Amino acid sequence: MGSGREPPATGPDAVPAAAITPGTDGLIHDDVTVTEETPLLLSGSSSSSGTLGDGANSPEATNTNNHHNGIKDAASTRRVGPSRAFCIALSLWLLIFLQASSMSGMTLIQGAIAAELETYDAAAMWFSSAYLIPMSSLAPVAGRLATIFPPRNLILLVAALLSAGSWLCASAGSFGCFVAGRVVAGAGGAGVLTLAVIIGLELTSERTRGVVMGGINAGFTIGVSFGAIVYGGLMPVTGWVPAALLAGLGVYLSLPSALELGTANRGSWKQKLARIDYLGASLLALTIVLFLFGLVGDIKPLPIFLSVVSLLLFLAVEYRLAAEPIIPVKVLSSRSVLLSCLAQLGMMSARWSILFYGPVFMLAVRGATPAAAGAILIPTNIGFGLGGIIVGWLHVRRNGDFWLPSIVSLVFFSVSLYALSLVASPDLPVELFIVAILVNGFATGAGLNYTLAHILHLSHNDTRYITTSLLGTFRGFGGSFGTAIGGGIFYRLLRSDLRTGFLELDGGKHLSDDRRDLISKLLGTPGLVFGGDLEDADRHVAVEGYAGASRGVWQAAAALGVVVVLIQAATGWTAPREERWEEVDEEIDGDEVRAILTENEGVGEA
Repeated sequence: MGSGREPPATGPDAVPAAAITPGTDGLIHDDVTVTEETPLLLSGSSSSSGTLGDGANSPEATNTNNHHNGIKDAASTRRVGPSRAFCIALSLWLLIFLQASSMSGMTLIQGAIAAELETYDAAAMWFSSAYLIPMSSLAPVAGRLATIFPPRNLILLVAALLSAGSWLCASAGSFGCFVAGRVVAGAGGAGVLTLAVIIGLELTSERTRGVVMGGINAGFTIGVSFGAIVYGGLMPVTGWVPAALLAGLGVYLSLPSALELGTANRGSWKQKLARIDYLGASLLALTIVLFLFGLVGDIKPLPIFLSVVSLLLFLAVEYRLAAEPIIPVKVLSSRSVLLSCLAQLGMMSARWSILFYGPVFMLAVRGATPAAAGAILIPTNIGFGLGGIIVGWLHVRRNGDFWLPSIVSLVFFSVSLYALSLVASPDLPVELFIVAILVNGFATGAGLNYTLAHILHLSHNDTRYITTSLLGTFRGFGGSFGTAIGGGIFYRLLRSDLRTGFLELDGGKHLSDDRRDLISKLLGTPGLVFGGDLEDADRHVAVEGYAGASRGVWQAAAALGVVVVLIQAATGWTAPREERWEEVDEEIDGDEVRAILTENEGVGEA
């Protein structure tokens, strides 16, 4: 398949590429005709003179910076024809769906699996946690590996891990074997969204990038919403083994080999493996594992404290010891990137209060059946997908800052959460509740697209893969934070409201043993409100208790949304200085620059 480059320049100023000194990436591009100004981009004297600060001598820094001038090589998008583009999109979307469905799908079948494995109920929570913890822990590592190895090769490893994990789960005869399979699958899932974003950045122009990122987010939320149904249907038969393998092969065979140019194509596999910061990667993964382990079930102070110790060791290694840190120093020291990640964490923590307690509200307050209660997530996730795709189609069509749109979308996100708390009542029409969560979904989808575009603007061009993977990691934390912190608020409010309501109902100062037992059952079983044998007065207390707890947790989420707006605002709108471009003549013909970038664009950039 052709490279899709612009026609070579002609005229007295044109010189053959063979006459040019090899670039700092060690490659001689002998099929590009360029002008005499081209060495400013290719020669070691001009592009790798050490003027980039931290990481200037790293392989990523040898790539040509195309972000400053807003040039995303149009040639790279033309080298993928419609049929290949369709296969890549379909295969990536399937992998994203499989990864997301594995997060929500276990809730549908974990009871049957626990019974088959003769596992007690408390241990069943590890069916989900064993997948989520490695998925969150290894996402930053996946982003770093994509700057060393070709993404199209890494996608095969990701698909293989997903398939192997699914096979282990399907053939498991014990609790330990099943959990091990979920860990392996989670390790594969860690690379899915990261590589999908990287491939999307590589193959799209700035005009289409927003729509593609919105589509990636939509694929994820569809997997969360509908994956449980498909998961339950496929798991007893074949699992995800063939689907994941076929999707991985589809991406690998459809991607152009041109994506292997640049730093990821330099050196042997042994040399590439030697570049990995194993100690830093291990400490980073250990930090996240300990932290998330401390949030599983009841909050455990010791693992959380140990995660802080591990984090300090990780920072010491990255700053003092690592030749090529797993997270570059200029990323670790970037205030804008750190604040962007914290804002993403807060936003998704607040969002999970809807995903988790929306169905609970419908079940315990509106008296919906379990299936109808779960279906309440459909409108909010439809809004999520539409929000990302629409703003990508209409607005995210350029490089540059999206500070103000990010702030506006997050304001709407916070307002919709507060509006949701106002309509969370058994007396108001349920349509108001549906509209509120639809608007929240739209604001979330738009906000994620805008904040992703903005963090790309705030990142150094050779670290954009790392920063986007970090953003995904903090986004993944939202589920753990939202359920842990939101659950604490919800159940404290619910217990208090139930106790107060039953005391008023009985007209006494102390609860009877039967009332205490009923409160314990209601706390753990929202379906008991309408599915049990409660008397009308007891049911009224239970309905008001769940309604009040829902309003309280969504008001807390709205308050968190205000904090998120302030954090996002503090990220600023100024891109980091890319000094290499100061040496580039502004008058270089755009077609020649695109041709050069096509040949020298490394996977450490987007």
